[in-house]
Amino acid sequence: QVQLVESGGGLVQAGGSLRLACTASGRTFNNYAMGWFRQAPGKERELAAAISRTGGRTYYADSVKGRFTVSKDNAKNTVYLQMNSLKPEDTAVYYCAASPIGLFSDVVVLNQGQYNYWGQGTQVTVSS
Repeated sequence: QVQLVESGGGLVQAGGSLRLACTASGRTFNNYAMGWFRQAPGKERELAAAISRTGGRTYYADSVKGRFTVSKDNAKNTVYLQMNSLKPEDTAVYYCAASPIGLFSDVVVLNQGQYNYWGQGTQVTVSS
């Protein structure tokens, strides 16, 4: 069982930056690939960024590529999402999630259905 707690959301002006953190309970955090998803009002939840178990592989949605950076600190049981040059369309609830896929192969996980554990979400609001 893994419990995930996100932090770092808030209100920021367009062009600003925020860093989200997701801290996991348990001692097997390094067994999990991680993802950052987001859901805007009236829209489906989408994958923004993902990182493999070791942190050696990453994935970014086209809409955030070049602006967001995902990183994983296994010693601190924490995954981060650094968000720069924020736009109003980045406004959403951001969720971190953990997937056991890739335990024996260091891959990023793109399928929402392969994430077993989810945080409660943190609101990010970008004003224009």
